[in-house]
Amino acid sequence: MPKKNEAQPRTFTRKDLASNRRARYAYEILETYEAGIALQGTEIKAMRDGKSNLQGSYAFPEKGELWLYGAHIAPYSYGNQSNHEPRRPRKLLLHKDQIEELHSKASQKGLTIVPLKLYLKGRLAKLEIALARGKRQYQKKRSIMERDINRDIRRYLKQR
Repeated sequence: MPKKNEAQPRTFTRKDLASNRRARYAYEILETYEAGIALQGTEIKAMRDGKSNLQGSYAFPEKGELWLYGAHIAPYSYGNQSNHEPRRPRKLLLHKDQIEELHSKASQKGLTIVPLKLYLKGRLAKLEIALARGKRQYQKKRSIMERDINRDIRRYLKQR
């Protein structure tokens, strides 16, 4: 049993709030990063109520900062007139060298920064973003075929 003044190890619980499942289908994920997200008070409350959506959103570096565009966080139902704007740009919090690395890689032809998951880590809101390349139509069809084949194999092995 730890003594009274000893530091206890931190254990973070992770609660997923929103995911962008379409991004894994439409893009080939090259690298993933964990970014903090700067939110207003009513935004975090609405997110905890499950009122967030990442469909069609993307991240873009501007003036040495990384911004999230197109993410929808519904207004908080118990908020007042100082409630937040649902689709406002939100600043992503990363180290400066990570932002510069993402900016240099995303400026290459065909690469973009897409959000994958929005979750709570402890009491902080985090966003999993990825450096991704868009898939062509035949690659999407191939990934659907592979998924179906793997599902059939698992089904067959489960029956045995």
